[in-house]
Amino acid sequence: MIRVIIADDHAILRQGVRQIVQSQSDMDVVGEASNYVEVMQHVRQEACDILLLDIAMPGKNGIDTLKQVKHEFPKLPVLVLSMYPEDQYAIRALKAGASGYLTKVTAADQLVQAIRQLMRGRRYITAELAESLAASITGDLDVPAHEILSDREYQTLRHIAAGRTLAQIGEELAVSPKTVSVYRARLLAKLRLTTNAELTRYALEHKLVE
Repeated sequence: MIRVIIADDHAILRQGVRQIVQSQSDMDVVGEASNYVEVMQHVRQEACDILLLDIAMPGKNGIDTLKQVKHEFPKLPVLVLSMYPEDQYAIRALKAGASGYLTKVTAADQLVQAIRQLMRGRRYITAELAESLAASITGDLDVPAHEILSDREYQTLRHIAAGRTLAQIGEELAVSPKTVSVYRARLLAKLRLTTNAELTRYALEHKLVE
Protein backbone atom coordinates (compact mmCIF):
# COMPACT_ATOMS: atom_id res chain seq x y z
CA MET A 1 0.00 0.00 0.00
CA ILE A 2 1.35 3.43 -1.00
CA ARG A 3 0.80 5.75 1.97
CA VAL A 4 0.20 9.41 1.05
CA ILE A 5 0.06 12.64 3.06
CA ILE A 6 -1.73 15.61 1.46
CA ALA A 7 -0.66 19.14 2.43
CA ASP A 8 -2.82 22.01 1.18
CA ASP A 9 -4.67 24.79 3.00
CA HIS A 10 -7.84 24.33 0.92
CA ALA A 11 -10.09 21.59 2.32
CA ILE A 12 -11.99 21.18 -0.95
CA LEU A 13 -8.79 20.58 -2.90
CA ARG A 14 -7.56 18.09 -0.30
CA GLN A 15 -10.85 16.24 -0.64
CA GLY A 16 -10.47 16.09 -4.42
CA VAL A 17 -6.89 14.83 -4.20
CA ARG A 18 -7.93 12.28 -1.57
CA GLN A 19 -10.60 10.91 -3.93
CA ILE A 20 -8.07 10.54 -6.75
CA VAL A 21 -5.55 8.78 -4.51
CA GLN A 22 -8.03 6.47 -2.82
CA SER A 23 -9.59 5.49 -6.14
CA GLN A 24 -6.49 3.32 -6.52
CA SER A 25 -6.67 -0.02 -4.71
CA ASP A 26 -3.01 0.18 -3.65
CA MET A 27 -3.00 3.79 -2.39
CA ASP A 28 -4.24 5.32 0.85
CA VAL A 29 -4.24 8.80 2.41
CA VAL A 30 -2.77 8.54 5.92
CA GLY A 31 -2.81 12.25 6.80
CA GLU A 32 -3.89 15.74 5.76
CA ALA A 33 -2.23 19.04 6.65
CA SER A 34 -3.17 22.68 6.05
CA ASN A 35 0.02 24.45 7.21
CA TYR A 36 3.70 23.98 8.02
CA VAL A 37 3.15 22.87 11.63
CA GLU A 38 0.66 20.20 10.62
CA VAL A 39 2.90 18.99 7.78
CA MET A 40 5.82 18.44 10.13
CA GLN A 41 3.60 16.76 12.73
CA HIS A 42 2.29 14.28 10.17
CA VAL A 43 5.61 13.38 8.55
CA ARG A 44 7.16 12.91 11.99
CA GLN A 45 4.31 10.79 13.34
CA GLU A 46 2.89 8.94 10.33
CA ALA A 47 4.79 6.42 8.25
CA CYS A 48 4.28 7.58 4.66
CA ASP A 49 5.72 6.95 1.20
CA ILE A 50 4.79 10.18 -0.62
CA LEU A 51 4.14 13.76 0.49
CA LEU A 52 1.92 15.88 -1.77
CA LEU A 53 2.82 19.48 -0.94
CA ASP A 54 1.29 22.81 -1.95
CA ILE A 55 3.58 25.81 -2.47
CA ALA A 56 1.24 28.48 -1.05
CA MET A 57 0.22 27.75 2.54
CA PRO A 58 -0.22 30.02 5.58
CA GLY A 59 2.78 30.44 7.85
CA LYS A 60 5.97 29.00 6.42
CA ASN A 61 5.59 28.67 2.65
CA GLY A 62 5.89 25.47 0.67
CA ILE A 63 9.50 25.90 -0.45
CA ASP A 64 10.71 26.44 3.12
CA THR A 65 8.50 23.57 4.31
CA LEU A 66 9.96 21.37 1.58
CA LYS A 67 13.51 22.20 2.66
CA GLN A 68 12.72 21.30 6.28
CA VAL A 69 11.03 18.03 5.28
CA LYS A 70 14.01 17.03 3.13
CA HIS A 71 16.40 18.00 5.93
CA GLU A 72 14.67 15.65 8.36
CA PHE A 73 13.55 13.01 5.86
CA PRO A 74 15.93 13.15 2.89
CA LYS A 75 14.59 9.92 1.35
CA LEU A 76 10.90 10.93 1.44
CA PRO A 77 9.69 11.73 -2.10
CA VAL A 78 7.81 15.03 -2.28
CA LEU A 79 5.51 15.88 -5.17
CA VAL A 80 4.68 19.57 -5.32
CA LEU A 81 1.09 20.40 -6.34
CA SER A 82 0.78 24.09 -7.12
CA MET A 83 -1.57 26.63 -8.64
CA TYR A 84 1.51 28.40 -10.01
CA PRO A 85 2.72 27.63 -13.56
CA GLU A 86 5.90 25.62 -13.91
CA ASP A 87 7.93 28.61 -15.09
CA GLN A 88 7.37 30.34 -11.74
CA TYR A 89 8.23 27.71 -9.15
CA ALA A 90 9.05 24.30 -10.63
CA ILE A 91 12.81 24.69 -10.90
CA ARG A 92 13.00 26.25 -7.42
CA ALA A 93 11.00 23.34 -6.02
CA LEU A 94 13.25 20.76 -7.68
CA LYS A 95 16.37 22.54 -6.42
CA ALA A 96 14.87 22.52 -2.91
CA GLY A 97 14.48 18.75 -3.04
CA ALA A 98 11.13 18.00 -4.69
CA SER A 99 10.92 14.81 -6.72
CA GLY A 100 8.27 16.23 -9.03
CA TYR A 101 6.05 19.20 -9.82
CA LEU A 102 2.43 19.28 -11.01
CA THR A 103 0.12 22.22 -11.52
CA LYS A 104 -3.30 21.74 -9.94
CA VAL A 105 -5.02 22.06 -13.31
CA THR A 106 -3.20 18.94 -14.54
CA ALA A 107 -3.31 16.98 -11.28
CA ALA A 108 -6.53 15.12 -12.05
CA ASP A 109 -5.01 13.59 -15.18
CA GLN A 110 -1.43 13.04 -14.03
CA LEU A 111 -1.43 12.60 -10.24
CA VAL A 112 -1.63 8.80 -10.11
CA GLN A 113 1.04 8.44 -12.78
CA ALA A 114 3.28 10.90 -10.93
CA ILE A 115 2.92 9.06 -7.61
CA ARG A 116 3.78 5.73 -9.23
CA GLN A 117 6.81 7.23 -10.96
CA LEU A 118 8.10 8.66 -7.67
CA MET A 119 7.60 5.27 -6.02
CA ARG A 120 9.91 3.80 -8.66
CA GLY A 121 12.59 6.21 -7.51
CA ARG A 122 12.28 8.54 -10.49
CA ARG A 123 11.41 12.21 -10.79
CA TYR A 124 8.19 13.42 -12.39
CA ILE A 125 8.32 16.49 -14.60
CA THR A 126 6.46 17.43 -17.75
CA ALA A 127 8.07 17.45 -21.18
CA GLU A 128 7.92 21.25 -21.23
CA LEU A 129 9.77 21.55 -17.94
CA ALA A 130 12.34 18.97 -19.01
CA GLU A 131 13.02 21.02 -22.13
CA SER A 132 13.46 24.20 -20.06
CA LEU A 133 15.85 22.43 -17.68
CA ALA A 134 17.92 21.06 -20.55
CA ALA A 135 18.07 24.45 -22.24
CA SER A 136 19.15 26.20 -19.04
CA ILE A 137 21.92 23.64 -18.47
CA THR A 138 23.28 23.95 -22.02
CA GLY A 139 22.96 27.73 -22.05
CA ASP A 140 20.43 27.77 -24.88
CA LEU A 141 17.87 29.65 -22.81
CA ASP A 142 17.92 33.31 -21.85
CA VAL A 143 17.29 33.09 -18.12
CA PRO A 144 14.96 35.83 -16.80
CA ALA A 145 16.58 38.11 -14.23
CA HIS A 146 14.25 36.91 -11.44
CA GLU A 147 15.62 33.35 -11.80
CA ILE A 148 18.88 34.46 -10.15
CA LEU A 149 17.04 35.63 -7.01
CA SER A 150 17.20 33.55 -3.85
CA ASP A 151 13.94 31.96 -2.72
CA ARG A 152 13.43 34.64 -0.05
CA GLU A 153 14.20 37.45 -2.50
CA TYR A 154 11.75 35.96 -4.99
CA GLN A 155 9.05 35.68 -2.33
CA THR A 156 9.70 39.29 -1.29
CA LEU A 157 9.36 40.44 -4.91
CA ARG A 158 5.97 38.75 -5.26
CA HIS A 159 4.72 40.13 -1.94
CA ILE A 160 5.82 43.69 -2.79
CA ALA A 161 4.14 43.43 -6.18
CA ALA A 162 0.97 42.29 -4.41
CA GLY A 163 0.99 45.53 -2.41
CA ARG A 164 2.07 44.18 0.98
CA THR A 165 4.09 46.28 3.44
CA LEU A 166 7.46 45.26 4.87
CA ALA A 167 5.75 44.41 8.15
CA GLN A 168 3.18 42.22 6.43
CA ILE A 169 5.86 40.47 4.39
CA GLY A 170 7.93 39.93 7.53
CA GLU A 171 4.96 38.30 9.23
CA GLU A 172 4.34 36.08 6.20
CA LEU A 173 7.99 34.98 5.98
CA ALA A 174 8.50 34.84 9.76
CA VAL A 175 11.34 37.37 9.70
CA SER A 176 11.72 40.97 10.87
CA PRO A 177 10.79 43.93 8.63
CA LYS A 178 14.49 44.89 8.71
CA THR A 179 15.39 41.53 7.18
CA VAL A 180 12.72 42.02 4.53
CA SER A 181 14.28 45.39 3.76
CA VAL A 182 17.59 43.61 3.17
CA TYR A 183 15.89 41.16 0.77
CA ARG A 184 14.31 44.11 -1.03
CA ALA A 185 17.64 45.88 -1.42
CA ARG A 186 19.27 42.73 -2.80
CA LEU A 187 16.55 41.99 -5.33
CA LEU A 188 16.48 45.62 -6.48
CA ALA A 189 20.20 45.40 -7.12
CA LYS A 190 19.95 42.08 -8.95
CA LEU A 191 17.07 43.26 -11.13
CA ARG A 192 18.69 46.68 -11.63
CA LEU A 193 15.58 48.48 -10.41
CA THR A 194 15.18 51.29 -7.88
CA THR A 195 11.56 51.53 -6.66
CA ASN A 196 8.65 49.36 -5.59
CA ALA A 197 6.71 50.65 -8.59
CA GLU A 198 9.38 49.29 -10.90
CA LEU A 199 9.35 45.97 -9.01
CA THR A 200 5.58 45.76 -9.42
CA ARG A 201 5.80 46.54 -13.12
CA TYR A 202 8.48 43.88 -13.56
CA ALA A 203 6.40 41.28 -11.71
CA LEU A 204 3.31 42.05 -13.78
CA GLU A 205 5.24 41.93 -17.05
CA HIS A 206 6.64 38.51 -16.15
CA LYS A 207 3.30 37.26 -14.75
CA LEU A 208 4.72 36.62 -11.28
CA VAL A 209 1.53 37.81 -9.59
CA GLU A 210 -2.11 37.35 -10.46
